[in-house]
Formats: sequence, structure tokens, C-alpha cells
Amino acid sequence: MEADFVIVGAGSAGCAMAYRLSEAGASVLVIEHGGTDMGPFIQMPAALSYPMNMARYDWGYRSEPEPHLNNRRLACPRGKVIGGSSSINGMVYVRGHARDFDTWSEMGADGWSYADVLPYYKRMETWHDGGHGGDPQWRGTDGPLHVSRGPRENPLFQAFVDAGKQAGYEMTGDYNGEKQEGFGPMEQTVWKGRRWSAANAYLKPALQRDNCDIVRGLASRVVFESGRATGVELIRGGKPEVIRARREVVIAASSINSPKLLMLSGVGPAAHLAEHGIDVIADRPGVGANLQDHLELYIQQASKKPITLYKHWNLISKGIIGAQWLFTKTGLGASNQFESAAFIRSKPGVEYPDIQYHFLPIAVRYDGQAAAEGHGFQAHVGPMRSPSRGTVTLRSDKPEDAPLIRFNYMSHEQDWEDFRTCIRLTREIFGQAAFEPFAGKEIQPGADVQTDAELNGFIAEHAESAYHPCGTCRMGRADDKNAVVDPQGRVIGVDGLRVADSSVFPQITNGNLNAPSIMVGEKVSDHLLGKDALPKANDRPWIHPEWEASQR
Repeated sequence: MEADFVIVGAGSAGCAMAYRLSEAGASVLVIEHGGTDMGPFIQMPAALSYPMNMARYDWGYRSEPEPHLNNRRLACPRGKVIGGSSSINGMVYVRGHARDFDTWSEMGADGWSYADVLPYYKRMETWHDGGHGGDPQWRGTDGPLHVSRGPRENPLFQAFVDAGKQAGYEMTGDYNGEKQEGFGPMEQTVWKGRRWSAANAYLKPALQRDNCDIVRGLASRVVFESGRATGVELIRGGKPEVIRARREVVIAASSINSPKLLMLSGVGPAAHLAEHGIDVIADRPGVGANLQDHLELYIQQASKKPITLYKHWNLISKGIIGAQWLFTKTGLGASNQFESAAFIRSKPGVEYPDIQYHFLPIAVRYDGQAAAEGHGFQAHVGPMRSPSRGTVTLRSDKPEDAPLIRFNYMSHEQDWEDFRTCIRLTREIFGQAAFEPFAGKEIQPGADVQTDAELNGFIAEHAESAYHPCGTCRMGRADDKNAVVDPQGRVIGVDGLRVADSSVFPQITNGNLNAPSIMVGEKVSDHLLGKDALPKANDRPWIHPEWEASQR
């Protein structure tokens, strides 16, 4: 089998590239180890806690014991299904802040400033404001990816926004538009009551074309001839097989699996490859380095009124919600229930938001375990720009073996200071008058957890990944020894091979990573096709005029 382009990974960026490359007339083969996304566990938005905990859909990765988090091994879900992690994630849609991309450019990712990437965000979106306002001139109107907002019918969603205003924070009608900073509605990749994954938005329409197809199998290595990638070896039915690329190979296998596949193929730190008996094609010490993620805490309050989702936390109610969704695609099942959000700054002197909130009208964990106390609500809160960095390395030279994932979470004092600030600011927000009719006792951390030492203990025991790993194949200039790909996504040191997914991020972006991952696929598609980049945008983002002197 052969095609013009062979893409490894039918995830967020891979699906976007399959769509754009086949749209342009090129033949595309997508290699995906996972299976179908059919079924309510993936397609029903409210069922989001199920697929990321199912071996059928998730690679099941966990970190190595994290020394600064009581040696806990944290979950690192990655999608093993068409749509990749966009088929198992929380469906929250955040572009990132304009300054994130300007920072990328400053770090050597030329052509990836906010002015460069905003046109690609517009191209990929069809935006629905849901009657909540926003910035239409900053948004897309005819892209494959539908972006919507939940109904915000539960009064707790508005209480969260009102409390933010009472605490002195900004309001924003569209954090993906001109002004990210503030409290307002959260956006989701949900359309007509269904999860609008990259598979639904991009891959399935692409597969309707004669020049795009998908191949099931485990990619085991990139095949090189005289320093040029000419294909991908995959294992199907226990046997190796080579899929040949007439033009280029693109790895879009996630920030965990992309560096793993590069190293298995001989591209990576030479000494590490030698440890596993792998012949070195290109010595790139940055492969697997620069691993970043967002951690978060759940700050939980008991509710004095029985208005939370806890009243539906039983088999009968879940069955009714599921049936309504199955037949009508409406009701509570049609939303991820993340319908209010906030981005704020932790202190004066921080130019743009470095703390994110997801608000949820139930006290519950991502794994679906509800709080024993009953009715409650919570804010997911965490810092956006941790200085901690980790690594992805090989466990062995066997492609079926999981890599070693070491995030090195909380390895800087700034991490602890930032998290303590997150807790204290959240308590202040929950203490505003807007929550007075609803807020009972604090479930966690609990009123007796107050000192720095007590808060540190809570953080060490309860901080969880927000599932935003990135950075392990960092983009930079070709003369940067730690860069893995150049600003067009080309792997430095070889020919005919690119990487396009969240692994190329030089620095983690604000918020959830699905949107910028898709944007990377959109933009690299143009580079693959040799097309001129879309014209730069002239829109200037809002920055708090008093940011140097004021926290809010």
C-alpha cells in the first residue's frame, strides 16, 4: 500500500491533516491502532468520564512515581480510537491566549505568532454563541469544527460568574475572542447534542473521498532510505507490513507516542537509543524532552440546596438521561456540564491569565466517583505555566511496550506558591454573596486546611493531571540543538518526515489543548502542500491595562 502522504495517528491533528490534504487532491493513508468511535460512551457528551477510563479507547498510560506528589503514579489518558484524545476528552474548547503564540515565535517557532495562527483558528471553526454574546469578528463561520455553548440552566453556573464579578474580576463574553481574561461562558466541541470530535468534524468527511483511507495497525517504526523517510512499518495481525509514502510521512501520534515512534525509528538522543540497541539515524537530544502538562485541584463545596447534578447520580436517573439523549440528542446528556469558566491572573505583574477555572455543578472526580457528602459543586483550578519539565523515554525497543513517562510535577517552588494561590483565590470566590444561598461547608480541602504546610500536604495528595501533555518534539529553528522540528513541522536532520500534534508546542498554552492541536494540523497541512500561509490577522488581544500593578 502507498499514498502521497502517510499519517500516523487519527487524532486531533491527524484528522485535520487527512481532511485538508485529501481536499487538495493528494492521496492520504492514516494509520490508527485504535478502533471505532461508535457508541454512546463516546458520542454522548455527559458520558465523558467513561471512555477515558476504558482500555478499549485509552492507551492507559500512567506516569512513573512522581517524587513531589507522594510518589503517586498519575493517569495520562491518550485516545486509542479514531479521533484520538478528541474522542475521550472533556470537549472543552480553548484556543489559548494570544501571548502564548507570541511566546512560541520568540522561542524560535517563526510564523507561529498569534497573528499567524488566528486565521487558522477561524478557518477550522463554525462558531455558535448560544445567545450568550461574544466576538463574531474573531471567530470562524464555516469550518468543519462546530464550537457551541451549553444552556447554563443550572443557577450555579451564573452564581460562579456573578461571584467572580463581586470579587472584582473582569467579565468576558468570549474567552476565545478578543478578551480571554475574566469570568463567562465555557465553550465545548458539541454539536446537535453529540461530541464533535476531530473524527466527526474532519476524518469521516475525508474518508468519503476516494483519495483518503484508514489502515488499522500499530506503527512500529518509520522506514528510512538514505536519510529520507519513505514509509511506515506497522504491525497488523501480528505481522510487519510497510506502508509507503510517495511524498512525506507525518507523525501525529500524541505527545507521548510521537517521541516514542521517533526514537524507535532512530531519531532521538543518541546515547539513549544506543542503550536499547537502536541504530541512530539522527541524534536529536530534544526528542522526548520538554514534557509539560497542567495540574489541577478540585475545590469542592457542599450545596445547601438540592439543585446539583447529584440528584441524577443514580442508575434510574442516568438511564432516563441516557434514553432521552439516545432518542432526541437533548437534555443533560447533550452537554459536558462544563458551562462556566474563568481565566484570571495570580498576582500583579503577570501580563495575562495564568490560572484557569472549570466550574461544575456537582462534586465529582474525572473517574466518575461522586463525593460522599451528596449535593455539592466544584471548581477545577490550576496554574497554566508551570516551570516543571519532564521526559518521555523508551522502556525497551519493542513497539508494544509503553514508554516511561516522567512529568517531574511540582519540582519548582513556584508550582507550590501558584497552587496555594489558586486555593486561596477560589475560597474567596466561593465566599462571595452570589454563593451565599448555595454554599455550605467546604468539602475539600476543608476548613481546617489553612497554613502553607497544610495546603502543601493537600496539593501533594490531591493534585491531578488535567490531561494536557505536550512539548516532547519541540518546534524551533534548525540550528537549535534541542529543537526536534522546524517551524514547518519538518524533523531536523532527516528528510520527508514531519511531526504535527501537541508534541511540537514549544510551551504549553493556556487552557485545554484540543483546539491548538487541531490548529497545528490545519497549519502544517498548508506547509505539506507547499501553500502560502494564510494572511496574518491584525486583531489585537485585550490585555488588562493595570496588569503591572493590579491582580484584578
